[in-house]
Amino acid sequence: MSYLEYTVKHVPSGLSKVLYLNWALILLVTAVACVGFLMLYSVAGGTLDPWSSAQMKRFALGFAMMIVVALIPIWYWRSVSAAAYLVSLALLVAVEYVGAVGMGAQRWIDLGFMRLQPSELMKIALVMALAAYYDWLPRTRKSHPFWVLLPIIVILVPVYLVLKQPDLGTAILLVTVGGLMMFLAGVHWLYFAAVIVAGGGLVTVVFMSRGTPWQLLADYQFRRIDTFIDPSTDPLGAGYHITQSKIALGSGGWTGRGFMQGTQSQLNFLPEKHTDFIFTTLAEELGFLGGASLLALYALIILFCVLSALQQKERFAALLTLGVAVNFFLYFAVNMSMVMGLAPVVGVPLPLVSYGGSAMLVLLLGFGLVQSAHVHRPR
Repeated sequence: MSYLEYTVKHVPSGLSKVLYLNWALILLVTAVACVGFLMLYSVAGGTLDPWSSAQMKRFALGFAMMIVVALIPIWYWRSVSAAAYLVSLALLVAVEYVGAVGMGAQRWIDLGFMRLQPSELMKIALVMALAAYYDWLPRTRKSHPFWVLLPIIVILVPVYLVLKQPDLGTAILLVTVGGLMMFLAGVHWLYFAAVIVAGGGLVTVVFMSRGTPWQLLADYQFRRIDTFIDPSTDPLGAGYHITQSKIALGSGGWTGRGFMQGTQSQLNFLPEKHTDFIFTTLAEELGFLGGASLLALYALIILFCVLSALQQKERFAALLTLGVAVNFFLYFAVNMSMVMGLAPVVGVPLPLVSYGGSAMLVLLLGFGLVQSAHVHRPR
């Protein structure tokens, strides 16, 4: 009998759950968050205020929430998945009426002590709802047209509400994570081929609608696409963000200019340096090696989630764990592609690094669910 097995048999059940936590995953998440604290300290000019200290408090709250969620049995989270989805949907509707406006969009609900972004909460609630749905659905029915239509509706309703805010980036992420959840559940590949063909047609229609009375995207969203194709067309306007971002990325070289020595970030040439474009600050100051190291931490987090999913015997737990991993991957993949000019600027934060409360808390909630599945899996 190992020391761990002996200890687990002779301690209260609550403490035994703590011993079964995936501590490697917890350390990786904490390490990434610490990178965020350092970069927020740097972009503030060597002070904890106003961003780093607030981010630390949010992480402490989120970390405690993650542990509490992890200690609650996974079957409970399965039972409340539908309720979590409906509550998140109700909050998205509430944004239409009582939402706070910021940067030209109405996406937040002001709670006094923080601004809650319901679309961030929906990213996890959607994963929970789809995992519970495919756990309930017999495997022989997963590709039947009727049973495929239901999850599509579950995905598209919040996507429609998010597009009205408007928040194209989050809407794209919701569609992508929802589609990947269906793929992981085993829905036939022909449905996805049809969606890809339809998506190509939709893109064509979107571009054809430009300048017409039935224009499907806002003017600023079309400008983002133009800027993505050729930032030099408006270097001091719509192309300013990505132009400065590329300058910062290129000037970092292999080892960077040094901590707090970046010219683009420290001299305020780089807009949104503490939120969406914080990766460019990191790459400028710590270079390619710093950026690659952060990417390696992200990859390890994904790896540990996938390994945990492979150990699951319950379908809900496995799908939930993979869904959280997919959601996390999309965060940093889209953000890094965006700041490097490989994708249009859509306002997706760098997970656990960018300044922001809703994204931080929701990500830690997601990792709490992963831990719950890991702790309570049959042994």
